[in-house]
Amino acid sequence: MESEQLFTRGYGRNSYNSITSASSDEELLDGAGVIMDFHTTEDDNLLDGDASPGSNYAMSNGGGGGGASSSTHLLDLLEEPIPGVGTYDDFHTIDWVREKCKDRERHRKINSKKKESAWEFTKSLYDAWSGWLVVTLTGLASGALAGLIDIAADWLNDLKEGVCLSAMWFNHEQCCWGSNETTFAERDKCPQWKTWAELILGQAEGPGSYIMNYFMFTFWALSFAFLAVSLVKVFAPYACGSGIPEIKTILSGFIIRGYLGKWTLLIKTVTLVLAVASGLSLGKEGPLVHVACCCGNIFSYLFPKYSKNEAKKREVLSAASAAGVSVAFGAPIGGVLFSLEEVSYYFPLKTLWRSFFAALVAAFVLRSINPFGNSRLVLFYVEYHTPWYLFELFPFILLGVFGGLWGAFFIRANIAWCRRRKSTRFGKYPVLEVITVAAITAIVAFPNPYTRQNTSELIKELFTDCGPLESSQLCQYRSQMNGSQAYPQGSDATSTPGVYSAMWQLSLALVFKIIMTIFTFGLKVPSGLFIPSMAIGAIAGRIVGIAVEQLAYYHHDWFLFREWCEVGADCITPGLYAMVGAAACLGGVTRMTVSLVVIVFELTGGLEYIVPLMAAVMTSKWVGDAFGREGIYEAHIRLNGYPFLDAKEEFTHTTLAREVMRPRRSDPPLAVLTQDDMTLAELQAIISETNYNGFPVIVSKESQRLVGFALRRDITIAIENTRRKQEGIMLNSRIYFTQHAPTLPADSPRPLKLRSILDMSPFTVTDHTPMEIVVDIFRKLGLRQCLVTHNGIVLGIITKKNILEHLEELKQHVEPLIDDI
Repeated sequence: MESEQLFTRGYGRNSYNSITSASSDEELLDGAGVIMDFHTTEDDNLLDGDASPGSNYAMSNGGGGGGASSSTHLLDLLEEPIPGVGTYDDFHTIDWVREKCKDRERHRKINSKKKESAWEFTKSLYDAWSGWLVVTLTGLASGALAGLIDIAADWLNDLKEGVCLSAMWFNHEQCCWGSNETTFAERDKCPQWKTWAELILGQAEGPGSYIMNYFMFTFWALSFAFLAVSLVKVFAPYACGSGIPEIKTILSGFIIRGYLGKWTLLIKTVTLVLAVASGLSLGKEGPLVHVACCCGNIFSYLFPKYSKNEAKKREVLSAASAAGVSVAFGAPIGGVLFSLEEVSYYFPLKTLWRSFFAALVAAFVLRSINPFGNSRLVLFYVEYHTPWYLFELFPFILLGVFGGLWGAFFIRANIAWCRRRKSTRFGKYPVLEVITVAAITAIVAFPNPYTRQNTSELIKELFTDCGPLESSQLCQYRSQMNGSQAYPQGSDATSTPGVYSAMWQLSLALVFKIIMTIFTFGLKVPSGLFIPSMAIGAIAGRIVGIAVEQLAYYHHDWFLFREWCEVGADCITPGLYAMVGAAACLGGVTRMTVSLVVIVFELTGGLEYIVPLMAAVMTSKWVGDAFGREGIYEAHIRLNGYPFLDAKEEFTHTTLAREVMRPRRSDPPLAVLTQDDMTLAELQAIISETNYNGFPVIVSKESQRLVGFALRRDITIAIENTRRKQEGIMLNSRIYFTQHAPTLPADSPRPLKLRSILDMSPFTVTDHTPMEIVVDIFRKLGLRQCLVTHNGIVLGIITKKNILEHLEELKQHVEPLIDDI
């Protein structure tokens, strides 16, 4: 009987089983395995904090009840809205149908009044344009914050190696821009930039300076990591992680107060800079989506249209997530497709337009700030000028296979580690864990130049094609011509030992990145997964690209190269392989397809490379799906026990609604309310003895025919509001949900009418309805619960939680989860 309750606070974060094991707020608010204290009041104005009631959508019905007695003074709650009715508790799911009905009623009310006066007409215009205003503000804030984060992260990252004496606020590159002492071979060295060894020891070379730079690099990395995790733990525990799993859950209708609040926004912005600068194997792109959604949520409270309607608010959050990806990758169209494909649960056409506009505004603001000084929105923007050839599809597909295998391996390894973190004492010390991972990362990363540098700079170097202006080790050819051309016999254009040394260092960097990313994603600091996954793919792709390039040089007489590679023309572009590998690995981890191809296409600005990208990404998805259909975000949603029904999952079983509904045969009878013969004492007894979140209302105990459905929260609020405003309400007062009051003796206390909180049209299915249809209804309509009837008689109830339990039971072939709340 306990498990038939509607969305109680059983949705914890410890594991899927935490749906049934959480017993306190501290357990529920365990963001990624560590119990944190969320009892703060700063974020109480979050997703549903101060939402005032909208008009209810209960339809007028002349259902049962006798004539009204003229001697009784009735409090008809239909005359005025009850404050608090229609809002939601924390860790509950919104009623999409009720929210849409509230919005339609609001729209009808505005339209009916707009011709009455100029003021009402102005209000209607304000209401119509409020959607565009809120996404404009969201785009402006997202772009400005993204620019600030990019600039600050670059400066702090270079601070680990040295400081600019002429201007402390300049990073390494900016410091040497105006210097006349730089050379082509050593373009990063200038008198204005001093390493820590030069400042402290007064020498730039030698073992002592190396050790000093090594020590300072590690010291700053640990300092940044410690400050980041401390700020998160003390001020905003919800600021950890990437945020995308929680954003997906929130957009599906779940309430997580504080997750998109102002404190979370502030701390996430500051700690994201620190986490990226610490050198941990993480990125800022995923957390930027969280930052943008925080902006959208905060600005939505300026407009009643969105602040008082949870469904409408989620339209703003969908547009905000598009703006977040737009500024993360400089890809406005890719951001819109990402919102549509990956995170949004409800995405009407007008949300598509507003998402596009928000992404456009955010990209424009970031371009105006120009954080990287290259007139681009991202650091690793590249352009290729050589075509690809048909025989290259084979290595591209091989990179897709590698991406799929990496994605499947990473998901399993990371989820296993996160589950172990939750179940062992190690997870109780998040600061120690972050410091340990940061120390290992810094100590191992410093000797290798490819792991020492910022991951975005590494991707830029791997993406960049070799040319006369490139000084990278990867481009140290004895000739300025590519080694993959069909050179004449005796040409001196083979790769130098510097290239082989770089290949060896890249191989070590690949192993290092793979291992550290597994242990880094899920730490108690802001941590994105896009950049580390792209770096792993870019390293693998560059290695493959150079191998194919050298194969083409040494065997240019093979029929493949002889036919496609003309003398004096570039044939193989290793940077293109890095780009394809990056897309394949990111696709293998997230299982994104269309949006990922468009994002990478917008990064490169080349239409002709769409076919290699599509081939690699689809191969990556197919290979990854062979080991499991869940992407990393769905896996973390399931690990944390969030009530999320994934639309991508197929329900292929043949169970019926009566097999899933509660109560079951061994459970106590279904708790119900009658429409007009209960007293206030009896109603309060049912509420106090049970913790269900709603009750079916029936005609009578004998009839059992369904009248409607009443939520526990609404009943409690209505009773408290009535007792505060109306005298004469006693414990033996009659409660009725009908249009007219029942006939009562003259000396009876004043009755209490609760018809205004009654849902007169709850969703119902028969007991023989296949669960495949029930699951489809829950997914497409966003239901909280569905009543099961037989010939109009209520038999039981199916909640979203019951469906998740049933799906898990079918997936694991184990006993159903037992609710012990």
